[in-house]
Amino acid sequence: MQRAMMVVSAAAMAVVMGAGSGSGVEAPGAGEGEGVGQGVERGPAEADVAHHGHVSLSGGRLTVRLSTGNHGPSDLAGATAGLVFSEPLAAGQKLPAGCLWGGDRVVYCQADALRADGRDSEFLLDLRTVGHPAELSVDIATVWNGGAEDRNPDNDKHHVLVPATGDLYIY
Repeated sequence: MQRAMMVVSAAAMAVVMGAGSGSGVEAPGAGEGEGVGQGVERGPAEADVAHHGHVSLSGGRLTVRLSTGNHGPSDLAGATAGLVFSEPLAAGQKLPAGCLWGGDRVVYCQADALRADGRDSEFLLDLRTVGHPAELSVDIATVWNGGAEDRNPDNDKHHVLVPATGDLYIY
């Protein structure tokens, strides 16, 4: 458990460090009318990251559609979602561009730049589980949002129970 938490923390830090100061996330009006010695302080940008999609499981094959959007009011350079599965996933699987492994049960996916109320960034994961579980669950949550303040964090956290029926379970 400690090792998994270290991997999660290291991956989240890598995402945050990779964003750096050139992330393109600024408070509205940042840089406007500011002069030397004016001492104008701006708060963090405000954005509302939201995840939605569906998950299905059948015969050890797991399909996840993850859409990440931003309901505004500020644009974001991107956001990173963490997907934590209750069952281990088979080793050696390729993930789509923008996603990386955080362990045998964890996947991180970083969205493209997200405009406020703009188009979602979408990922389709086609994965295999270890064995053929009768069900599994997945927890989906934002692990990085560019430092923006999110006053509605409930729409970026989901817990989905997925029986191995092949049906789509929407979140």
